[in-house]
Amino acid sequence: MENNLIITRVFNAPVDLVWQAWTVAENIAQWWGPKGYKTTIKKLDFRAGGIWEFVMIDENGNEYPAMGVFKEIVQHKKITSSDVFHSENTASGNPDLPKVKLFTTLFEDLDEKTKVTLIYDHVSNNDKEKHIQMGVIGGWNTSLDKLEHYVKTQGNIHKQLKTTTMARVSK
Repeated sequence: MENNLIITRVFNAPVDLVWQAWTVAENIAQWWGPKGYKTTIKKLDFRAGGIWEFVMIDENGNEYPAMGVFKEIVQHKKITSSDVFHSENTASGNPDLPKVKLFTTLFEDLDEKTKVTLIYDHVSNNDKEKHIQMGVIGGWNTSLDKLEHYVKTQGNIHKQLKTTTMARVSK
């Protein structure tokens, strides 16, 4: 447990909307990565045993590729995967990047809200500290800010579609 880094956020959106934002490539590209970063989804084979590969690109064009293999997926509840920085990821200036055993994302349905808990299980406490020094907490918090904005926007669109459909049905 001492090697774990945990980040939690509650979103004012239903779990199905947050899940879709987290699991569909087109949606992920809209919010993944710290403020000022863009993300390219190179591969997303969303199933146990499937591979994901994302590249975050900072404002200066530096690339930060990462990849993993999905270990467990429980719809609307849990995603567990490996999480590895590519060896060519030298933009951070640190070739000795932190090692993560597992990255777990938990989704908790709180009626019209969703609690998301990120758990990084590092190989060692030293790797956890390296990850913290790289800015993982601040990076995730700004990423989650972007996700919050994205699901709010998508939720408004969903409500508008629902209202339009209901209005048509009631005529």
